[in-house]
Amino acid sequence: MPLGIQPDETDWKIIEILQQGWVPNNTIARALNISEGTVRSRLKKLKDAGILTIRALINPDVLANKQLVLVALTVAESRLLERKAEEISHLPNVLSVSITSGRYDLIAEVLVDSNKGLVKFLTEELSGIEGITRSESFIMLKNYNKYV
Repeated sequence: MPLGIQPDETDWKIIEILQQGWVPNNTIARALNISEGTVRSRLKKLKDAGILTIRALINPDVLANKQLVLVALTVAESRLLERKAEEISHLPNVLSVSITSGRYDLIAEVLVDSNKGLVKFLTEELSGIEGITRSESFIMLKNYNKYV
C-alpha cells in the first residue's frame, strides 16, 4: 500500500457494504447519502492504492476436478521471506501467499487440477523457486464459508 493513503470513515463504510456481497454503486450512494460519482471515485482510489479489489468468488467445492490445497513452506533464510512470498505468488494457480509465524514461514493457497495438478505444482513449479527447504501440503477436503 502506498505510504500516506489510509481509508477514511466513508471509505470504510463503502468497504463494509461491499463485504456483504456485490451492490451497485447507486445503492451504496443512497445508503450513505453521497453521490454515485463519489462512490465510484473512492472505489477507484482504494483499488489504485492496493487497499481493495472487487471480484466474484466461487465455492471451491462446486468446481469439478479442482482441489484447494494449502502448501506450508520453510524458507532457507529469513531475510528472503518477502522475496520468496512474492515469487511464489506469481506461480500459476496460486491464489495467495502469507508470511506466517510458527513452524512454517509461508502458507500458499493453491487451486490445482486434482492430485496430478498438485504433483505438477510441487515438482515443476514450486521446485523452480530457490531457497525453499521444505513443504507440506494440506488438501482441503470440504470447505465451509470458503470462496476463491
